[in-house]
Amino acid sequence: QVQLVESGGGLVQAGDSLRLSCAASGRPFSSFAMGWFRQAPGKEREFVAALSWSGGSTYYSDSVKGRFTISRDNAKNTVYLQMNSLKPEDTAVYYCAADIEVGYRLDEYDYWGQGTQVTVSS
Repeated sequence: QVQLVESGGGLVQAGDSLRLSCAASGRPFSSFAMGWFRQAPGKEREFVAALSWSGGSTYYSDSVKGRFTISRDNAKNTVYLQMNSLKPEDTAVYYCAADIEVGYRLDEYDYWGQGTQVTVSS
């Protein structure tokens, strides 16, 4: 089992930055690929970014590419999502997820955090 706890969400203005963190506990963190997903009100949860277990491979949705950066610190059992140039359409609950292999789909991840709210005002 892996437990994931997100933090760092909040209310910001368009153009601002936020860094989300996801702290993992349980099974060895370094063996898991990590992903970030988000769910806006009335919409389905969608892929945002993912990172291989080594951190050597990263993947982004087209909507955040060039603005968001996913990274990990295996010594701290933490994955980060640096979000720059935030837009109102980035408003959502952001979830981190973990699995043995990196993927883009929700059903590819076995472990999920509880989510952290990000609200971007215009």
